[in-house]
Order: sequence, then structure tokens, then C-alpha cells
Amino acid sequence: MKWYKKDQHFLTDEQVLGRIIEYGRLNHSDTVLEIGAGYGNLTEKLAQKAGKVIAIEVDPELASSFNRLENVELIIGDALEQDFPHFNKVISNLPYSISSQVTFKLLEYEFDMGILMYQHEFAQRMVAEPGGKDYGRLSIAVQYRANIEILEIVPRLAFHIPPKVDSAIIRLVPRLPPYEVKDVNFFMKFITAAFSQRRKKLKNAILNNTAYLGIKDKALEKLPPDIIDRRAETISPEELAGLSDLLFDDIFKYH
Repeated sequence: MKWYKKDQHFLTDEQVLGRIIEYGRLNHSDTVLEIGAGYGNLTEKLAQKAGKVIAIEVDPELASSFNRLENVELIIGDALEQDFPHFNKVISNLPYSISSQVTFKLLEYEFDMGILMYQHEFAQRMVAEPGGKDYGRLSIAVQYRANIEILEIVPRLAFHIPPKVDSAIIRLVPRLPPYEVKDVNFFMKFITAAFSQRRKKLKNAILNNTAYLGIKDKALEKLPPDIIDRRAETISPEELAGLSDLLFDDIFKYH
């Protein structure tokens, strides 16, 4: 029997597969991107409902097991290294080891909706609100670009080669950001720094990352003390965005 990578868990539960198709609300005008197609059990169901399916699979041996369907374009390669062809929906049981990277890559593209499978814990972090242990950089970065909701929890026994944890199906709908920042790249760096030391007050986390952020220690003097004396997990995305803008202004002033 072929040995598979640890993050290759093949969804085989027919009821769950059927619900994924329903969540996708597919019709023949849809072009669906599937990342990590495995041996094509979801691919075939997508192909029955969509006009076209673009299936990406890194493993040539797995890809060779596909039934050759007229409306399926098979790309053999690493999804993180591919330019995605045009698609308007993405429906995938994602390889868990690339969940974060592939999600942010997807959000660089314009599309209508994603129905995506993640580890349950990862999905909880994506949808988390301020104040909880799951709230952090991932929550803010994804929610800045999309609306996200957990549709259902999928037990590990729904998979061939069951994972060690339960999974979750999420709906992801790209949208315009709900608030503005002066520089998105700096904001993403700032929230990385802010959550790098969750147990410390925000001002300490910033001070410990001044070189990473490209700021001077004295830049903190411009930040509201009542906010930076709190831990990052208690601070809303909008408040963090305001702090990011103040620090970015300081960088701009000295360059």
C-alpha cells in the first residue's frame, strides 16, 4: 500500500461529501477550484454539478487514479507554487499542513465563495472574536478580507486515514475590508508582533518587536496608554488598526 503524508486525509463519508456539494450551491456556470484533490472522490461530485473543475494535486500517483472527465482540468503540482486559473468558487478538503498559506493565497484572488475543510481548531481560530483564547493574528487577518462561518464539524472517522482531530467545514466569502488601514502590509506585521507574546501587555510585545516593525521605542509615546496596557487578545481589530496607523505614520515621518 502506498504511504501517504501525514496531512493526507481522504474524505470518504458520502453524506458529508453530499453536504459539501450542497453548501457550494453549484450550477453549470461555475468554475470550481479544488486544492488537494486526492484520488478524486470529491472532484467527481463537483464535476457533476459545475461547468468546470480545476483540480490541483501534488502527487502524480494519486492524480493518475482520476477518472478522466471532460469538464475537469487536472493540474499536477504544488498549489502554493501555481498561479490559479480563473475560478469563481473554491471547494476543497485542504491539506492541513498548508492551511494558512493556501488560505491567504486564495484571498489574493477574486472569487465568489469558498467551501473549505480545515482542522476544527484552525477553523475556530479563523472565526474567533476578541476576548477568547482562539482570537489572534489569524482571526484578524482572515476576517479583514472575508466573512467566515463554520457550517459543521466533521468527525475524524469520516476520513480514510483518519486525522487525530475533528475537522470543520467553513464558508468563506471575500469582501471589502470592514475598516481601513494606511498600509496593509505593515498592519499584518503589526498584528504578528502584537500576538507574539500573548501573556504580556501589548506595549511590551511592541517594544520587543521594534526592530521587526522598523520603529523607535519612543514611537510608543503616541499610542493610547489605556489600550496598550491591555493584552492583544482583548483589543478589537479596529483598535489595533488605529495603533498600526499611528506607528506607520511615525515610520513615514522619519523616512
